[in-house]
Amino acid sequence: MKKFLLMGFVSAMCWMCVAQAADAGVPRFEDFAVSDTFAGKAAKVRLVSADDKEYATRIREASRQKPNFAGHYVLASWGCGASCVSTVAIDAKTGRVTWLPFTVCCWDVDVQEPIEFRRDSRLLVVHGSRNEAGSGTYYYALDKDEFKLVKAVEKAAKN
Repeated sequence: MKKFLLMGFVSAMCWMCVAQAADAGVPRFEDFAVSDTFAGKAAKVRLVSADDKEYATRIREASRQKPNFAGHYVLASWGCGASCVSTVAIDAKTGRVTWLPFTVCCWDVDVQEPIEFRRDSRLLVVHGSRNEAGSGTYYYALDKDEFKLVKAVEKAAKN
C-alpha cells in the first residue's frame, strides 16, 4: 500500500513539474509592471484617425472612465460582430487613442474574457483569433503607444 502511495505521489509531482515547465515561458503581468498610476483629470480625447472618428461616441464614453490598464490608460472594447470585439487604449494623460491592430474573435467557450489586462501592468493577453485568423493565446505589451507582440502560443489545428 505504501508503495502505491509513494508511486502516486511521485507521479503527481512529475505532472506538476511538467505543468510548471509549460507555463514557465508564458509572460506574466508582473513582468510588465508599471509603478505609476494616473489619478488626475483625464485629458480630452484626441480623435485623429478615420477609425477614431467612426467610433467617436464609444471612445468618448470610454475616456470618461478611470484608467484600468498600464497605469494611465483606459482599455475599452466593444462588439464588432458575433463573438468579435474591437479594442482601444486611451491615454488619460494625453488623450491619444491607440487601437489594438486587429479584432479578436472566436475564443473558446471556457474563456470568460477574450482580453485580459490589469491596471498595474502593460501586458495584454488575447485569447482567440486575431482578425479571424489563427487561434491561440497572444501576449502583447503596450510600449510607447503601440501594442507589441511578446509571445504567441498557437493552438494546434483540429483535424
